[in-house]
Amino acid sequence: MIFSQVPKGADIFLDTNTLVYHFGPDPAYGNACTDLLVRIKRQEIAGHTSTHVLAEMAHRLMTLEAMQYLGRSASGIASWLRKNPAEVQKLRIFRQAIQEIPVLGIHVQIIPPDLLDRGAAVCQATGLLTNDGIIVAFMQANGLTNLASNDSDFDRVAGITRYAPL
Repeated sequence: MIFSQVPKGADIFLDTNTLVYHFGPDPAYGNACTDLLVRIKRQEIAGHTSTHVLAEMAHRLMTLEAMQYLGRSASGIASWLRKNPAEVQKLRIFRQAIQEIPVLGIHVQIIPPDLLDRGAAVCQATGLLTNDGIIVAFMQANGLTNLASNDSDFDRVAGITRYAPL
């Protein structure tokens, strides 16, 4: 299933990569992600995400911007940024993205502490990594079954319909 097939009136959880591809913008997936977010802004569908996804998105956008505008390679970029705080202060895209989330009409929720253990249990049951396990636990706790993600690892989880950009 792809983003354009998300039915009108549906609720969908937005994974990090969907937001990064939009704000990046990604040459392959950016347009499809933007189209999905436009549908959310028009209230054709309800978009949901969490603070942990937004933190992951901001970190990834920060590293992408540093690679692109500061000419750094992907290898060791986070370590380089930690050692060069003045360069971090020049970065803007990650913050602009965070500020745009409410404008897009995306519902952002905080992950309650009890879902961390449930997320860890999901990881052990499915082999997902930590942040993805927390997404699944959050979706299950909130009755969400649709996920906007380019990550096929979620296909191992029963009860989730994953929509990819293309």
